[in-house]
Amino acid sequence: MAENTHVVAICGSLRDESHTRTALAVALDAAERVGASTELIDLRELELPVFDADAPDAGDAPELARRVREADAVLLGTPMYHGSYSSVLKTALDYCGFDEFENETVGLLAVAGGRFPVTALDHLRSVCRALDAWVLPYQAVVPRAYQAIEDDEFVDDELEERVATLGRRVVQYAGIEPDPETFESEENIGA
Repeated sequence: MAENTHVVAICGSLRDESHTRTALAVALDAAERVGASTELIDLRELELPVFDADAPDAGDAPELARRVREADAVLLGTPMYHGSYSSVLKTALDYCGFDEFENETVGLLAVAGGRFPVTALDHLRSVCRALDAWVLPYQAVVPRAYQAIEDDEFVDDELEERVATLGRRVVQYAGIEPDPETFESEENIGA
């Protein structure tokens, strides 16, 4: 199964020296080591204006949606901003929907300068569940990233292994049989 699995990671950080991008690279490397093909979607390379429901195909939105739709599993990585996930990732997710995420296996990763960026993951988990994605119970966090990552490499082996485990798990569960739709998803029809 893994040899035919394609994993896409969406980096919710625009920083040049992004710890989120570094962590996603570790997760994608781990996914490759168990046989998956991988792709990093770097949102710095796409033109995605703030979402407007009257212009759902603005900029590079169709390309983003296609790349996510073609994946067997998705990794979402974000820095934690004010207790939640980044606005650039929110915009990217707004351009996607059920066609891209319904029954999709999703792994979550958050990075913070402080401690425990769990609320960002809780918010992402809620969004993914509303889209009927199958969100892995296992999630990875990188607290105090400035101490864990130096020169685009992990110096904290334990955190690096946690992130690598996320990459392996997203491949392992890419073919999981999804549960029936939730009540929430039936009511999630947009504005």
